[in-house]
Amino acid sequence: MRILLATDAWKPQINGVVNTYLNLERESAAEGFDLSFLTPDGFRTLPLPTYDEIRLALIRPSDVAERVEYTRPDFIHIATEGPIGLATRAFCLKAGRPFTTSYHTRFPEYLAARAPIPLSWGYGFERWFHNAGVGVMAASLSLCQELAEHGIRRVNLWSRGVDLDLFRRRAVDRFPNLPRPIFLYAGRVAVEKNLDAFLGLDLPGTKVIVGKGPQLDELRNRYPDAVFTGAKFGDDLAEHYASADAFVFPSLTDTFGNVLLEAMACGVPVAAFNVTGPKDVVDNGRVGIIGDDLREAALGALKLDRTACRAYAERFSWAACARRFRDIIIEANGPEPEVSRFGNENSTN
Repeated sequence: MRILLATDAWKPQINGVVNTYLNLERESAAEGFDLSFLTPDGFRTLPLPTYDEIRLALIRPSDVAERVEYTRPDFIHIATEGPIGLATRAFCLKAGRPFTTSYHTRFPEYLAARAPIPLSWGYGFERWFHNAGVGVMAASLSLCQELAEHGIRRVNLWSRGVDLDLFRRRAVDRFPNLPRPIFLYAGRVAVEKNLDAFLGLDLPGTKVIVGKGPQLDELRNRYPDAVFTGAKFGDDLAEHYASADAFVFPSLTDTFGNVLLEAMACGVPVAAFNVTGPKDVVDNGRVGIIGDDLREAALGALKLDRTACRAYAERFSWAACARRFRDIIIEANGPEPEVSRFGNENSTN
């Protein structure tokens, strides 16, 4: 079973989308499918305005046709709505080939935050893009329901996993000279992550930001008491997680939040707002505190059991994520696709 996956988000970008598909690739053979990628690699690219780290490929539907001819996939999946996704969608429609899509990013909200573009226009584009396919995958139940309310059809629940070998409890302290407790955030340093809501809190100890992004210099200047480590990877990243006392996730717009699972796998309780993503991923009151008061949530997270956080994260595996991805594609490309399938969440496997 051969699947061609078209994605604008790819290495060297560091985000949940890229992380998801790298792990999917790693698990694909064991789950009975071969995954090939159509990415910006090999194409001329231009930087995304206001976000130079993201490169937009200059690609045509004929380029997609050549890749399809070369890989001869049984199924085509479009991961993103950028130039590669648009070119692949155009090719599939012209060639009469069905395709599935993913909804990873709240583009309507992100565009509205950066430019005077109404949300209704953004969701109109999302309906146009995704409803042309035979099924769309979304990472949480509440997100599936939101998309359905916006008129997006044939929505399927596709949860995420975590590398439990890398992200684990460790006898290490990467912050020996910083006042405790350590409140840590890891991820992109960008306006859509709502980091002011965290950095502006009156909290004891030290706030630590792990990651890079277009807002890094601005926030460093505005919050000199916080510690900004830059991007971390592999064991270095896992040790930063494990050295924290609580993980604070201020985003209001993430569709899932892979970093939540990574933190909990390292035995670190989570504090977050009661929004899509955190409320779907975190067992409130047991491994994290989810609410409208982020300061109260952060202080409450300090009281939670780190062992319980690790045990909870062990319910999420990348193998189950890959298996669910395969099954959705097979079902969606069948003769009678359903309007929506919210069942079989990864975390129950």
